[in-house]
Amino acid sequence: MIKKHGSKKDNPKEEAKARGPAKSTLREYFESICVAVILALFIRTFVFQAFKIPTGSMEENLLIGDHLIVNKMLYTNAPSALEEELAPVRNVRRRDIVVFKFPQEPERDFIKRVIGLPGERLHLENKKVYIDGEPLDEPYVHFSKPPGASSLGILSDARRDNMPEIVVPEGHYFVMGDNRDNSHDSRFWGTLSGDLLKGRALIIYWSYESPDGRDAYFKKGLDWIKELGSVVLHFLPNTRWERFFHLVR
Repeated sequence: MIKKHGSKKDNPKEEAKARGPAKSTLREYFESICVAVILALFIRTFVFQAFKIPTGSMEENLLIGDHLIVNKMLYTNAPSALEEELAPVRNVRRRDIVVFKFPQEPERDFIKRVIGLPGERLHLENKKVYIDGEPLDEPYVHFSKPPGASSLGILSDARRDNMPEIVVPEGHYFVMGDNRDNSHDSRFWGTLSGDLLKGRALIIYWSYESPDGRDAYFKKGLDWIKELGSVVLHFLPNTRWERFFHLVR
């Protein structure tokens, strides 16, 4: 009688040798964390980014302390017509609320609404925007002062209410804040290059009202530390729960 020898599959020790030494638990955790970090960096760089409203330039639509998700893929150029048709991308449209690198300080991010598109003629007359000679309907705009009323600082510039006609250059956009009397925008520093666009504001995921009405962005040193402590203490009562998952329009 011939005795059959067991195969490697039947021998646990031989099978373990074939697989090599088992991974340690620590190594498995390390690899999982690395994958998670790489995925998070990829999503933040190419897909979505968090952004916080630090000023009142977009009131009453967006408030100081609103935390937003920004869609960074929407304005991505598709390499082919087929991919452009299938991918969730499109051109910039009027009334889009966009986050971009501030032209004068690229390390800072600004948020404004797109008003003028490439090639359009645009001017302001008594706070009213005209595109190619026609008045623009803007139900989202907020004014704190009537035309001609004085204002403090840079916003007292005559361009706040009246601006001669310009032609928006190709590849550029004219952007403005919804709070027209308190917005440092294209009226003062010119049109925005499309190369500086980061994405379109999508949704509010959290909103917090600071007790003194100022965002921590403008607080330094001890004041900043106090603000963080205030957020911990007043998280529940000062969170604007009704603004959770509010779509940005």
